[in-house]
Amino acid sequence: MARYRGPKQKIARRFKEPIFGPSKALERKPNPPGQHGRGRRPKESEYAIQLKEKQKAKYTYGLLEKQFRKLFEKAARKKGVTGENLLCFLEARLDNTVFRLGFARTRRQARQLVTHGHITVNGTLLNIPSALMRSGDVIALRPKSRNLVVVRDAVQKTRRSFPWLEVDRNQLTGKFLDYPNREDIPENIKEQLIVELYSK
Repeated sequence: MARYRGPKQKIARRFKEPIFGPSKALERKPNPPGQHGRGRRPKESEYAIQLKEKQKAKYTYGLLEKQFRKLFEKAARKKGVTGENLLCFLEARLDNTVFRLGFARTRRQARQLVTHGHITVNGTLLNIPSALMRSGDVIALRPKSRNLVVVRDAVQKTRRSFPWLEVDRNQLTGKFLDYPNREDIPENIKEQLIVELYSK
């Protein structure tokens, strides 16, 4: 159950993007964290740019290095473009799917719902956030969990929809239709840089 537990806003400021959700810290302090954040920064090397992109993807989806590396290797073995395969696998994780369906306001909250046993897949309780969804999988809140305040709050405030998911907000169920196309994934990640980094 390893995951990043450090300060979220420092990470968001490092990448200059609200990767953990909406953040006022970026408005108050647009400069990178640290005592030299306001000063001139040396030009980043090619390796530094690639590493930064990988770190951003890891923090965005809530993975540590070992998990991320395994998923990349799986993406590399699959036919097609490795970078796009990687993003598809990241989007197909159960915790991310719960977040995309609008049952949680953040990926961290979605992960907690999964690990605490509030989510079923095809009618069976599944508490593994990293489980990969397949075409036709039905994701739902357990009957006893449908009145949770955090869930109701998330459903009321979320009106987004994604073409690879089908959601019924009244019954609090959703269906994973298929892996998404790259153009449908809203995350600002340059996956080709990650592929180049791991190819060295």
